[in-house]
Amino acid sequence: MKQNLDYKLIFALAAVGIVWGTTFLGIRVAVETIPPWFVTSIRQGLAGLIMMTILLFKKELKWIGWGNFRQQLIASVLMLVIANGFTTIAEQNIPSGLASVINALTPILIFLGSIMFGLQKMSLKGFVGVIIGFSGVVFIFKDGLSSFLDVNYRTGMMFMGFAILAWAAGTIYTKTHANKSKNITLNLFYQFTIASCIQLVLASIFSPNPDFNSWSSKSIFAALYLSVFGSVIAFFCYNYALKHVTAVQVSILSYINTIIAVFLGWLLLDEVITVDFIIATALIILGVFIVNYKKKEKKAL
Repeated sequence: MKQNLDYKLIFALAAVGIVWGTTFLGIRVAVETIPPWFVTSIRQGLAGLIMMTILLFKKELKWIGWGNFRQQLIASVLMLVIANGFTTIAEQNIPSGLASVINALTPILIFLGSIMFGLQKMSLKGFVGVIIGFSGVVFIFKDGLSSFLDVNYRTGMMFMGFAILAWAAGTIYTKTHANKSKNITLNLFYQFTIASCIQLVLASIFSPNPDFNSWSSKSIFAALYLSVFGSVIAFFCYNYALKHVTAVQVSILSYINTIIAVFLGWLLLDEVITVDFIIATALIILGVFIVNYKKKEKKAL
């Protein structure tokens, strides 16, 4: 008998790949008029309220105990406060495309970290797949790689560097510790709420006198989109996927994010899709395939 396809897992992986591909554009629009820590605090705060509403409706809102709370706190600080917050700050200084390239280094960090912590065995196949996928991302932006040398982008790239390190650490930590509880919604409620509170404090420190009248409706809508889709839907799917496949297999989807980002540029900004983009897409898909490919075992007669 053939194994049934896990449609929930396929949907979760597709949602992570597609939705997070749109968030680089969303963040860029949001920070045009809203200070970055306010963007992240609104994003996670609204996401926390949505999770709380779901939990109240299902009568599942409860205290998770200090042990689990500590695990959700660590995951929240790494993935939401630092990774998400620093990415938002970075996009004040660098183009969303460049942020996407730097973010595409994450699977390499997670691959190395997973080997280091015994989550994955060192394999040539996995290493080759990750490198081929990343080369596809670089190929898309090869004409803009000089941006890495731009002095004005140095601050943004520094924040992105910390962001991807924190995201990789958070993914590995979630896979090994914070993901053992079965109630993903409850865990995310605590993560979003913790992050929003911390980020609201940071917003009050770094933007003490915000001019709310200057916040454009476009930026507010972008922040709401980031909350509902970028946080609630994508994070739920990411955590669900981490329960069923390896951290590297989930992280490789950040390459797909780049394809989505370029596609949106073509769709919304009339950017031209070139032969380079088609070649890069093929490299990315090949990389994803190599990482995930498993030979079918022959059954004994």
